[in-house]
Amino acid sequence: MADKVPLTISGAEKLREELKELKHVTRPAIVAAISEARAHGDLKENAEYHAAKEQQSFTEGRISDIEGKLSNAQIIDVTEIDAGGRVVFGATVEIEDINTEEIVTYQIVGVDEADIKEGRISISSPIARGLIGKEVEDVVTIKTPSGNKEYEILSILYI
Repeated sequence: MADKVPLTISGAEKLREELKELKHVTRPAIVAAISEARAHGDLKENAEYHAAKEQQSFTEGRISDIEGKLSNAQIIDVTEIDAGGRVVFGATVEIEDINTEEIVTYQIVGVDEADIKEGRISISSPIARGLIGKEVEDVVTIKTPSGNKEYEILSILYI
């Protein structure tokens, strides 16, 4: 049995929405495109047919991938966790770079949910690994490609 993969409630919902879109919109559109391309005759030199078949293969692969992720997901509702004021999976953490005084906020999420532009970092990232288990006012040292960085935890939210 595969290990359970942690996923936030919103991350699981996004995957379910993508799966629904792929199964009920994208897949039927591809099937229609394949039948239309078939109607054009010789399939060996039919670019539309080959493009539609390639898109179908990609879509079926993605559907299978999402179904696998959802079946192996351990969906975690961070609002229900008694973390005792510590950083845990799903927590939103505000940290300050001690050297630059830059303040950033990150939510610690599953690998598939990570999106640095939206402030969501993977549980397996160096920053998240360094923050897990820490409390407000703790100072953590994170190894980065440009050297060690020190951050102070300003706040931890379970939202």
